[in-house]
Amino acid sequence: MEPEKEVIYSVVVNGKPEGPYDFEQLKRMNIVAGTFIRKPGMDDYKEAHEFSELRALFGFSYERTAPQYFASFDQRLLASMIDYFILFLIYTGLILLSFIFIKDQGQRIGTGLIFLPAIPVFKFIYGVFAEASEKQATAGKRFLAIKVTDMGGNRVSAATSFARNIAKVLSVAPVFLGYLYSFLNKKQQCLHDVAAGTLVIKDRLI
Repeated sequence: MEPEKEVIYSVVVNGKPEGPYDFEQLKRMNIVAGTFIRKPGMDDYKEAHEFSELRALFGFSYERTAPQYFASFDQRLLASMIDYFILFLIYTGLILLSFIFIKDQGQRIGTGLIFLPAIPVFKFIYGVFAEASEKQATAGKRFLAIKVTDMGGNRVSAATSFARNIAKVLSVAPVFLGYLYSFLNKKQQCLHDVAAGTLVIKDRLI
């Protein structure tokens, strides 16, 4: 079934987006399976073979391609900082609420400090579930439009997400060399990504 004529497409021609074109105009263009196309409401371009109506029109077959756009070290670092900032705000809010019941100044300070080590623990738990979720990302990663996948670009399981997050010990010790390894890796994987067989990918930019 053909889409309604009011559906419009933007097409990348010679590296530049052109359009909009309706479906009838698209029929007369030299569209190949790898042509980048976007419809209204899409955040990113996709290849023509990824659209069911274009596969039917041009006879393309769908081919899942491995990710080719990887999140840089600074994007990943900023995403982590955002996550910790959000968790710290939540932690601060909970501590302030506890002050309603704690009147002694010394006890307030002690309460505020004693639970600080719990923040990385909650970050670990949150990371495991968020990266295995449908969004495939924590809040920080979602803000930067990056997400965790397996080597084929698919959503990871909870077990893989757990393994990835626990393997961050490899990237932290010694002196964060596992994170610096991403500068030597073509897919910008840190050691914990290599260990778990995961990637951190970003949206394609045209």
